[in-house]
Amino acid sequence: MRLEQLNFRHLFYFWRVARLGHLTRAAQELHTSQSSLSAQIRQLEDRLGSPLFTREGRRMVLTETGHLALAYAENIFGLGQEMLGRVLGHNEGLSHLRIGSVATMSRNYQENLYRPLLADPTVLLTLESGLLENLLERLTEHQLDLVLANEPVAADAHRPLHCRFLGSQPISLIGPAQRWRGRQLRVPQDLDGLEIALPGPRHAVRAQFDALCMSEDVRPKVRAEVDDMAMLRLVARDSGWLAMMPEVVVQDELRNGLLCTVGQCPQLHERFYAITTSHRHHIERLEALLRLAPALSLAAGVEQATRLALGLP
Repeated sequence: MRLEQLNFRHLFYFWRVARLGHLTRAAQELHTSQSSLSAQIRQLEDRLGSPLFTREGRRMVLTETGHLALAYAENIFGLGQEMLGRVLGHNEGLSHLRIGSVATMSRNYQENLYRPLLADPTVLLTLESGLLENLLERLTEHQLDLVLANEPVAADAHRPLHCRFLGSQPISLIGPAQRWRGRQLRVPQDLDGLEIALPGPRHAVRAQFDALCMSEDVRPKVRAEVDDMAMLRLVARDSGWLAMMPEVVVQDELRNGLLCTVGQCPQLHERFYAITTSHRHHIERLEALLRLAPALSLAAGVEQATRLALGLP
């Protein structure tokens, strides 16, 4: 069989069935009948000389050949999706950057990171947030160029990813300035019985904080568990409780004196990672941003130097 004999429509239909694992849902998505979809997959199997699926009840389960074909189909159609994004952006005179971030990551951290791009009229940004696994799935399908996360991700044969460490920030104990200005607490030793708001269980540092409290036999009075850093910022600002978070989350409130830093724990740091696919098309704007990420994310005052480094007007 030569390449020109491969029917890419058949391969596309196979890809959608393999992704969904169900013939009926794939037929509905593709606006075709189940019988037509089955027939086209059988034609692809005939061309390849090997079955792609076995049936388990109503589920379509990939064979060994099916897994191999899916790996290539992911690249073929994922790169096609990436091409469309690039071409559409290029036709509009823009560099289209599609970035996803985990929902537990600070919005202020992200804004500091993106600041040079926000002022660049030649860049079109698409920003998404969600659960890490969902974002990684979109990344491997080439629907995102980059995923920002606060935990590392390992690559494997089925998901070739590149994980780049961007930097870290200490986790601080934040409190209302009217009550806590000038006072310092040891973390976690002095937190026993104090009302506190914490990152939720899904946050990367939560398990570390709980382990520290357990080791010191400290039991703070947990009043709120908040996954979303934007919401945790509001809780810290308006509740009157202490809160554990990176200072960048409340950088404006710290600057204007509404909140203050009451303590820090040297053992607790939030780490930030940029995740891309290993075969991602080189995007110079994105590469330049990632090279400068440690300075950008932690210091909003470096904007002018950053713009010069990126060659922005």
